[in-house]
Amino acid sequence: MTKLLAALEAGGTKFLCALGTDDGELRVQTRIPTTSPAETTEKAIRFFQEQQASFGEVAALGIAAFGPLDLNPQSPFYGHITSTPKPGWANADLLGSMARAMNVPVTIDTDVNAAALAEWRWGSAQGLDPVVYLTIGTGIGGGALVNGRPVHGLVHPEMGHILIPHDKGIDPFPGSCPFHGDCLEGLASGPAMERRWQKRAELLPQDHPAWRLETHYLALGLTTIILSLSPERIILGGGVMQQGHLFPLIRAEVRSLLNAYVQAEEILGGMDDYIVPPALGEKAGIMGALAMACSLV
Repeated sequence: MTKLLAALEAGGTKFLCALGTDDGELRVQTRIPTTSPAETTEKAIRFFQEQQASFGEVAALGIAAFGPLDLNPQSPFYGHITSTPKPGWANADLLGSMARAMNVPVTIDTDVNAAALAEWRWGSAQGLDPVVYLTIGTGIGGGALVNGRPVHGLVHPEMGHILIPHDKGIDPFPGSCPFHGDCLEGLASGPAMERRWQKRAELLPQDHPAWRLETHYLALGLTTIILSLSPERIILGGGVMQQGHLFPLIRAEVRSLLNAYVQAEEILGGMDDYIVPPALGEKAGIMGALAMACSLV
């Protein structure tokens, strides 16, 4: 029997709220600007309550959220957003506020872990394991699935903050990350590109030197991830990756950096089916929240 589920993608600029089913059908959804924690969660709760009056009671809620998050169920701060630079959201109890109002089973994970789960269940990573999903946009975040389950640990993966080689003679830009300066996010996120080149990334022509530098930094990050996790597929989403010309450039540079060390046909053969865009497109996050809710019923 098809179950009705609630899904919430909590982003730094907007919350996406949806009702859907465990077979991957989204029935209704809305977008809420991210303001204060109290105001934003109140609007999300009101949406779910109003839609349940029309569609029926939901069985569970999945939350895919920006972070960092406390994902340790034994922690008194489980489900809290922790050290985010987003004003007003540090230490916000996102899971608790939604769970108290919804009164159904609720689970939470990072938006990128959720997107990886959605692509594994319904998208471009079906039948593959491990899988990595990386988003390159306002920030850079990475999620990984191993044995069909999102990777947690001491906290959760922070692939956007890995440190990569930075030749300041070629690129004197100090980086934009408030925590690490020139980590991967600090060098290759959308805001980093805008600050370096004084123009939004999508306004830069394809032959601009920005894209060769962006390719280099992303390829360095992906090479580290490949050698660390050995994923069977890497999915690249986010606003920067809307520039489709980046994919062949990144594949070629990753292949060059690996230098035939990883003897896998997926890499040696050119990687057209190894480093790919999300099949679910911009829906990967909200579909990930739905997939998480599925795990509760």
